[in-house]
Amino acid sequence: MTRAIVLFSAALLLVAGPSLAQSPQPYAGMQTRPLKALSGDELADLREGRGMGFALAGELNGYPGPKHVLELATELKLTDAQRVRTQELFDAMKAEAVSLGQQLIAAESDLDQQFSGRTIAPVSLTAATAAIGATQGALRATHLKYHLAMMEVLTPEQIRRYGELRGYNAAAAAGHLPGMHNHKK
Repeated sequence: MTRAIVLFSAALLLVAGPSLAQSPQPYAGMQTRPLKALSGDELADLREGRGMGFALAGELNGYPGPKHVLELATELKLTDAQRVRTQELFDAMKAEAVSLGQQLIAAESDLDQQFSGRTIAPVSLTAATAAIGATQGALRATHLKYHLAMMEVLTPEQIRRYGELRGYNAAAAAGHLPGMHNHKK
């Protein structure tokens, strides 16, 4: 009976090995990062005003983003006026996002310094995380509002084509992208 248990245990480990042998140290190495809560890529994205997935609710529901519209300008057959307006929206979005990204980095730095300096207290923890949350919310709203603004720039056909070009074929091919009835032509 003992041998059967050992064989069963060995078989179980072979089958489930990777899931049972997951590292108990998933954050090992992160303690050396200058800002513990943000990776180097995340810091760069915040400094450059990149989306970081903040606008996925819009993007994946048929609301094109200005950056990607500019990248697909030829395929979307943008008019000169559409290109100009899209560039204006992108520039405004980037300026707002860079500013908010700097604010978020500063707020995360403050929290990190409070922990590393052992000065954190319940009240300062609440204030610091509230500031981080508010800044993240503002950054997300910034990216999303420019996806929403693009709906006034593009035609329904361009929005459908954008969805196809970005690989969102199911909804785009069916012509059922949300908000399509709200566009100017």
